[in-house]
Amino acid sequence: MDDHDVELRNWIYKRFVEFGEVPAPDEPGLQRLHDEHALVLDDSGVRMLAPFSAVPTAYRVEAGGRSWYGNCVWDAFGIPAALGVDGHISTTCSDCGEALEVDVVDRRPRPSDLVAHVLLPARRWWDDIVFT
Repeated sequence: MDDHDVELRNWIYKRFVEFGEVPAPDEPGLQRLHDEHALVLDDSGVRMLAPFSAVPTAYRVEAGGRSWYGNCVWDAFGIPAALGVDGHISTTCSDCGEALEVDVVDRRPRPSDLVAHVLLPARRWWDDIVFT
């Protein structure tokens, strides 16, 4: 990624964090950022700005006085970390459907005894990042 693309990526993230807006699908440079795995595009435009999801998901995060969606549980924990704030994650267990509520305080989950299962090894995530 060249300096221009890094600036574009940073501008997109800043705008999303401040206003919850993603650029129009025809924004020059988006395909390059997608190809570099700096964001994820789909048919409607920007879908993922890891750890943030630009579309609603099962991983709702309250952090920094705002509501966000994570792309997965891993990203849900990444949102408070990326913002440098405490947070709260609401989701459901994908195995049994039980509601799960987790606070992130001082960069640590509460309760701390929950386990997340990642179905694919990291080397395969980009085979189909939306599914992963």
